[in-house]
Amino acid sequence: MASINRIVLVGNLTRDPEIRNTQTGTSVANLGIAVNRQFTNKQGEREADFFNIVAWDKLADLCGQYLKKGSGVAIDGRLQSRTWDTKDGQRRTTVEVVADSVQFLNRAPATAETSTQETSKTAETSTQETSNTSETNQTEEVKASPPLEAQKEESKEEIDGDDIPF
Repeated sequence: MASINRIVLVGNLTRDPEIRNTQTGTSVANLGIAVNRQFTNKQGEREADFFNIVAWDKLADLCGQYLKKGSGVAIDGRLQSRTWDTKDGQRRTTVEVVADSVQFLNRAPATAETSTQETSKTAETSTQETSNTSETNQTEEVKASPPLEAQKEESKEEIDGDDIPF
């Protein structure tokens, strides 16, 4: 039987990444992420789920370099469960996400060495313009979709090669 172990999470870091190295020198980053639920509870509050993330090698180094508590991230990975015995003999089990890729969703904070306040304002403005443009395009795409019957009729028409955008 085929099986799939894939998870995609989008949320914010709950703490700064913890970077360490194994005995062989491989970098490991431990991250915590909070993901808001899509619905509200009876009090009208949005709840969140919390996940532990593990990143390895170069990905771990990049997470340690560019992420901090509160950073927005999109994580693509797989679930993994681990079991170990503590020093006092108790058996522990945990489930964590092993990251295959991490996308940084908001910019790293500006440093005094690399930018000024003007650059920060420009970055904020361009980010706002980009998000406004994206929202507008998404809205236009939804509104521009003709009914299914009209799509069927249009598909019967012959398409000219010059009309294809690629």
